[in-house]
Amino acid sequence: MSIWFITGASRGLGAHLTAAALRRGHQVVATARDTANIRSAFPDADDALLPLRLDVTNRAEVTAAVNAAVAQFGQIDVLVNNAGRGHQGALEELTDDEIHALYDVNVFGVVAVTRAVLPVMRSARAGTIVNLSSYGGFQGVPGWGLYTSSKFAVEGFTEALRGEVSDLGITAGVVEPGDFRTDFLDGRSLTASAPMSAYNDTVVGQMRQLPTSANHQQPGDPAKAADRIIDAVDSGTFPERLFVGSDVLDVVTSKIDRVRTEVERQRGDAASTRFSEQ
Repeated sequence: MSIWFITGASRGLGAHLTAAALRRGHQVVATARDTANIRSAFPDADDALLPLRLDVTNRAEVTAAVNAAVAQFGQIDVLVNNAGRGHQGALEELTDDEIHALYDVNVFGVVAVTRAVLPVMRSARAGTIVNLSSYGGFQGVPGWGLYTSSKFAVEGFTEALRGEVSDLGITAGVVEPGDFRTDFLDGRSLTASAPMSAYNDTVVGQMRQLPTSANHQQPGDPAKAADRIIDAVDSGTFPERLFVGSDVLDVVTSKIDRVRTEVERQRGDAASTRFSEQ
């Protein structure tokens, strides 16, 4: 039995993770901005579930939630940074407020919660940190640049964190899901910039139709994704990247092939920039 601390636990993949962890006998600190949603989602949960209010952009709430979790269960074995939101818009369409609002949740919120939990795990010399990314954290997507850049940031600092804490008994990795049938494309999770007509006939314009055409039609089953994530944690060997969904494998493989081709094409020119030996 482990103690799980899950952000964004009231709906979507976070709710599926909470349900799966409870089903397997783990204890769960389930956090969200509205704890009533958590209680309604798990009306039969016993003392194994601790619902807590947490807005990841509020540093005082982050500290309070971690302290309450430790007070209740004594430790935190697994942190799942699942809370996040999406945003559509070409780079030129974005406003400063939109940029800061998304990064506050997707990047700075993840950093804040992780920093608050790390001392607890260091004290126990054990723990697993799971940060939710996306195939958009590996491959930039036109019209979704702000969102994908936030996931690139999460992947970058998680790779570094994995090395920083490996000698302390802690591991860290990201989950790269494909498209799963959650409410991610709903208005509660996804915002969009005011469109510029210059982009109407571009890929950006095409992407604007995605929330309507693809919402709740995605190929991935979030319950199965939750089971895969918990299997990976319970195995004790959580990878640097956990791929979830056949579509993400296609995206990752395609980019790796393109990068490998470019590396070989540029190999000689890249090496030619060294100082010449005297």
